[in-house]
Amino acid sequence: MGFELAGTFAHPGVADAYRHRPPYPDEVFARLEGLIVDRPRDVLDLGAGEGALSRPLAARVDHVDAVDVSAAMVAAGQDRPGGRRANLRWVVGAVEDCALRGPYALVTAGASLHWMATDRVLARLAGVSSANAVLAVVEHGPREVPWGDRLVEVIRRHSRSPGFDPGYRVADELGLTGRAETAPVPFRQSIADYIEHFHSTASLARELMPAAEAAAFDRAVAAAVQPWAVDGVLRMEVVASIAWGQIP
Repeated sequence: MGFELAGTFAHPGVADAYRHRPPYPDEVFARLEGLIVDRPRDVLDLGAGEGALSRPLAARVDHVDAVDVSAAMVAAGQDRPGGRRANLRWVVGAVEDCALRGPYALVTAGASLHWMATDRVLARLAGVSSANAVLAVVEHGPREVPWGDRLVEVIRRHSRSPGFDPGYRVADELGLTGRAETAPVPFRQSIADYIEHFHSTASLARELMPAAEAAAFDRAVAAAVQPWAVDGVLRMEVVASIAWGQIP
């Protein structure tokens, strides 16, 4: 079911909704850069999406290959700030079998590995990574929002993922032992944009819902967060967690 849902990212509407996701804290990129030991400082970004990790990293390293199966995501990323840097190469395809260069000193994955055949990915990485290469998994989002319990119930009612588990962390499954969390960063967002960012996810995409259900979902999220909004704006703190380990 997960692999089938991954195809949702091919929809242009999902790619467009990505711009409503909160940005990664700047600290993420300093920490990722600090994990690089080998030279050249080349990076492979798995499931890069519209390049929320790839584009800022390209300003800090020698080269980034941003790989994603969705042409719509890649097109969106190319048109966003830093998306056409000379040292950023976009690759449309699955990392399990697409053309890769390497060797990569750092491999990053931002909320993407759970859509992939992990064993095949790790086997592929072993052949394109440098001697001391590191795999880093980055997750981020608003921290402990007061409307969290209400929101989880809304998501459970509408999610196309039958195994929805808000506590699941792919880094735990991979046994990555390096762990760090960034300092919280203030983030403000209108209720409308906050609602829209959910439609950038595979399990809550508008393309998977009848129009009436999508409207009902939007109303339910708005009702869940409204008590905490000030002039239609939500105030949150965004935190990122980074887990890493050496690629075997």
